[in-house]
Amino acid sequence: MGKYTKEDIFRIVKEENVKYIRLQFTDILGTIKNVEIPVSQLQKALDNKMMFDGSSIEGFVRIEESDMYLYPDLDTFVIFPWTAEKGKVARFICDIYNPDGTPFEGCPRYNLKRVLKEMEELGFTEFNLGPEPEFFLFKLDEKGEPTLELNDNGGYFDLAPTDLGENCRRDIVLELEEMGFEIEASHHEVAPGQHEIDFKYANAVKACDDIQTFKLVVKTVARKHGLHATFMPKPLFGVNGSGMHCNLSLFKNGENAFFDPNGQLQLSETALQFIAGVLKHAPNFTAVTNPTVNSYKRLVPGYEAPCYVAWSARNRSPLIRIPASRGMSTRIEVRSVDPAANPYLAMAVLLAAGLDGIKNKLTPPAPVDRNIYVMTKEERLEEGIVDLPATLAEALENLKSDEVIVNALGKHLFEHFVEAKEIEWDMFRTAVHPWEREQYMSLY
Repeated sequence: MGKYTKEDIFRIVKEENVKYIRLQFTDILGTIKNVEIPVSQLQKALDNKMMFDGSSIEGFVRIEESDMYLYPDLDTFVIFPWTAEKGKVARFICDIYNPDGTPFEGCPRYNLKRVLKEMEELGFTEFNLGPEPEFFLFKLDEKGEPTLELNDNGGYFDLAPTDLGENCRRDIVLELEEMGFEIEASHHEVAPGQHEIDFKYANAVKACDDIQTFKLVVKTVARKHGLHATFMPKPLFGVNGSGMHCNLSLFKNGENAFFDPNGQLQLSETALQFIAGVLKHAPNFTAVTNPTVNSYKRLVPGYEAPCYVAWSARNRSPLIRIPASRGMSTRIEVRSVDPAANPYLAMAVLLAAGLDGIKNKLTPPAPVDRNIYVMTKEERLEEGIVDLPATLAEALENLKSDEVIVNALGKHLFEHFVEAKEIEWDMFRTAVHPWEREQYMSLY
């Protein structure tokens, strides 16, 4: 995924026999949308003249103001390797603009760029993200619908034949590498049928683009293997859920602003302030980083997911862990985020929280090096450790109360996000679930 000019793109499209172009963007819920055009319309697309109906997209605009424009980001041009047999398909990731040429405030990708400008005003030049998305592989039935039958009984770092997803995972890695990804690790995760593929960190916008591309590739390749890949945070009771740990770092003029060889744990004052900001706002940004009813089935004790607001250099039970690498690799790992999150919104709120810590020179509490899962509630309160929200409803109320996080979303995204999620919670709250029938039908 290099730096392209329009001339480069026309040349590559001709050389590679590209027949169709997908103009991709992400809606407020994190779902990838696209408008596919024949290659004959490429010039029109590159001139930013491709229009679509914004009123049909979740959280965008009302029907009377529906005309929106797609502005392709040339640097996101890539050819999908699996389309070679039928005339290749390429894609651009797009920003969304209003008819008057101004950026659309409801575009999650634009919103992240807006928050990044606030970072630049504080003197930082880059915000880097290294994501660790996890997913499950389930078998498909004869109709091509997902079942609840896992594709293996493997465990953490298992090999074939126990890890029957290995061939699928290898094909995913090969497709990603052909598209320009630098894969750092690929392995079976703790739960049966659960997998993780880690790719190299990048600046926040590109990393979020990569997450969205990653999800598309994983689902596409899995289906070729007769499998359904899901990024649902907790598809099965009694096993670990899927997280998307986010490794974050700020840079200033090519130097890692989180590293100080003489600081506490070799962390700079900036890093400690950033940690303090993330901890302060964690209960309030959780609705964004963990945006589904199901997300809160993962954030419970006993399954490695952090549900307590604390930090540590070596303990894996708190919200924030500090990986051992230092120098240019110094970073903080926020462990609560799950892969159902819209990555652009999640990074906007995480960055805003950290910047608030820097602006206000906040001091984090002492690191917690004990296993928080075995501490009593009284012990946690003594240490100043609070819980993350237990439900989506609680998380949404917390979100509404935090001006920093609301501002990080902007008025349009905040209002539409809350509206969509309150509807989701109400549907869940009023539905009658199998568990209730199992518990109460005979008893009462």
